[in-house]
Amino acid sequence: MDMPLNIQEAAAMPALPFEPPMPKSIEETGLSLGFLADLAIKIMYFEGYISGYEIAETMKLPYAGVVDEVLEFLKREQFCEVKGAGGLGESAYQYVISLKGSEKAREVLDRGQYVGPAPVTLDAYTEAFRKQPLQNVAIHQRVMRQALSHLVLNERIFSQLGPAVNSGRSVFLYGPPGNGKTTIAEAIGMMIFKDNIYIPYAVEVDGQIIKVFDSINHRPVEEGSGGVSSSKKGDKIDKRWIKIHRPFIVTGGELTLESLDLVYDSVSKYYEAPFQMRANGGMLLIDDFGRQQVRPRDLLNRWIVPLEKRVDFLTLHTGRKIEIPFDVLIVFSTNLAPTDLVDEAFLRRIRHKIEIRDPTFEEYREIFKRVCAQKGVPYDDKALAYLLQEHYIKPKIPLRACHPRDIIDQLIDIARYQNRPPVLAKDLIDKACEAYFVEL
Repeated sequence: MDMPLNIQEAAAMPALPFEPPMPKSIEETGLSLGFLADLAIKIMYFEGYISGYEIAETMKLPYAGVVDEVLEFLKREQFCEVKGAGGLGESAYQYVISLKGSEKAREVLDRGQYVGPAPVTLDAYTEAFRKQPLQNVAIHQRVMRQALSHLVLNERIFSQLGPAVNSGRSVFLYGPPGNGKTTIAEAIGMMIFKDNIYIPYAVEVDGQIIKVFDSINHRPVEEGSGGVSSSKKGDKIDKRWIKIHRPFIVTGGELTLESLDLVYDSVSKYYEAPFQMRANGGMLLIDDFGRQQVRPRDLLNRWIVPLEKRVDFLTLHTGRKIEIPFDVLIVFSTNLAPTDLVDEAFLRRIRHKIEIRDPTFEEYREIFKRVCAQKGVPYDDKALAYLLQEHYIKPKIPLRACHPRDIIDQLIDIARYQNRPPVLAKDLIDKACEAYFVEL
């Protein structure tokens, strides 16, 4: 006979992964019969002849217990008719919208033109992120070193990056341009990207629809790659949710205050989720911070409450404010001085501030050697010493991590034009640097 677990044993067991259960009734969807009927009638209006099974597939809801009840209601109200069957069972019945139904559909479309998977409730969305938080993703030293092995970084940066990522909070990467801040952030994003979460296609609030899934920024987990392990298991999961790799979203100069709130389409009459809502459960990189059209201080003031409280407030066009989870690793990347962008109060709320400094001569040498190997240019220590002395030390130009790649590319272009092999010859180095460096 199995004995019940005690409290210590239960606490030691790993948490089960979040899997939204398939609703077995209209009540379990969290949506009203009227809402689902409106969605179904819009689908029929655009499709013409369509089977009950196809309607269920479009709505991402089970036919039995949910869609069959919706279609029964529409038939009873004379909004649609059955026009034959395309197979066995009621789900194969072919439906066509009636004249009365077409009038109803146009009325519904005036209120909102969203057609697609049925949304989930805001409460269900909030609960989902409580059960699959970003802090579940733990990055260890070995993983971090593997992910950043293509970069030449010193131990100080390694020791700061790991705890910053594991915090799941916020990171401020700053320092001179060209030293790999964006590349480091992208490597962090790809580490987070390897884990998976469920997100809904859309969320319903007061009859309004917020579209969450974005085919550009969200990458679904392919079947057999750690997503749905079998069709049997997939049949038990609410298909209104889609399993994706944890999102990694990048935004730069196009970021505005308006894009951080719900974006209402006055024609389609539904909302697009803002950047931070689409990035929930993952990472949002704000690249070239300080170069946006909006003032940095205004942009940062928008983040103060979400960064501290882990919740965000969005506004519907009706004026109602809604609370959503803010489970996002925000990474600010800038080559501007932090003191010119933010005040002490905001810096206090950013947990991890990491300066990405210019490489040392040894680090520059290692980067240069790697670039030469990648580009097929024979490396020469004496040639590098000449480059450093003549084009860095004498003109007092600071080292940048991106310089080796750019200079070697310039050298290869010149050598190809001169129809000669790309080697670290003094004349090629001089011409490459003359074309690359600009006296400021």
